[in-house]
Amino acid sequence: MKTLELGKATAPLAQYVRGVKKEPVIVTAQGKPVAALIYITGDDLESATLSTHPQFLAILEESLARLRAEGGISSDEMRRRLGLKQKARGNST
Repeated sequence: MKTLELGKATAPLAQYVRGVKKEPVIVTAQGKPVAALIYITGDDLESATLSTHPQFLAILEESLARLRAEGGISSDEMRRRLGLKQKARGNST
């Protein structure tokens, strides 16, 4: 992983972005990380945006906390509640 001190970043942004396919670049200000340039593969703009959206991340964390505290239901139970057909189970013998 490369680091780049913000005050020493004199090249165009495009030049730094070209290198992130090989490894991330952490941008620092006075030695403390303030931003990261990372290569995104297989994501669309919506996925990339949601992965850093504070409200979306809070909703996910609340859901995970509830799951840990209360447990969840199986996909078969969800299908039953929704009135959907149960998934056919393969015979392993």
